[in-house]
Amino acid sequence: MSNPMKGALRCLPAAAATAAARPIPPATENLSYSMLLPGGAYCAGLARQAVDGLLARHGLAELRDTARLAVSELVGAAYRFTPDREMALRVRWQYDALRIVLYDQHPAHPRPDEAERCRERRSRSMWLLAAAVGEQGGDWGLAPALTAEGGTKSWALLHR
Repeated sequence: MSNPMKGALRCLPAAAATAAARPIPPATENLSYSMLLPGGAYCAGLARQAVDGLLARHGLAELRDTARLAVSELVGAAYRFTPDREMALRVRWQYDALRIVLYDQHPAHPRPDEAERCRERRSRSMWLLAAAVGEQGGDWGLAPALTAEGGTKSWALLHR
């Protein structure tokens, strides 16, 4: 009888290599996290706390206030337009900017004019996000998520 773990054991690093390896400490360059949020109204607070801690640990404390507000607004809008549906939050430092992206499950609209009215309504509801991110020199936006079921991708971009 063959050992079903035989091939898997060869993939493990040698004991000497793992002993010498050290954990990579949090730094701005390795800030890249994704999390799923269950979609309740309380998720804005959870997302704020998570982003606050991540930015503090990765050396981006100066962006915490604007990032917390951005996350609150993105999650709040997703909850208003698609209550109690799971959301995916991505926080990443890339190309010298903090990128906060939220995907929600807003259903696809059957007609383009309905989709545009909905997008305009959501955009208007995010006036606080627009003001805060603009004041900080960043940008924000939203677009349909490219899935058959629909969904919205909303984002904020913050510079140091």
